[in-house]
Amino acid sequence: MNIQLNQKSDKPIYEQLKSEIIRLIMSRELREGEALLSMRALAKDLGISVITTKRAYKELEDLGYINSVPGKGTFVAEGNQTMIREQSLKTLETKLRTTIELARELNVDRAEYNEIVDLLWEE
Repeated sequence: MNIQLNQKSDKPIYEQLKSEIIRLIMSRELREGEALLSMRALAKDLGISVITTKRAYKELEDLGYINSVPGKGTFVAEGNQTMIREQSLKTLETKLRTTIELARELNVDRAEYNEIVDLLWEE
């Protein structure tokens, strides 16, 4: 698993980890039914606390991205890629709505807004 965490980010490590695993699932680098590393193994590989990995895994399971099977491990959830995609799009729409509202408050027109989005997309 190629997970990138930024210790200097304002975003908590468990949130970064959760986002990275979602990214890997959505990009299909992690496939349905594929086993994830144990919380301890992942924590050791990333140099973070087991508590941090436990929190990220718990939130991922609550969101339906992964399933934990006692005694067997943790796996990418099966058969719900459409639901996961819809959840991701809904999250994106919420965040975009916030930025659009801010752009309107700042009198940024649609062309300028789109130009900013295009520039950021290319970064």
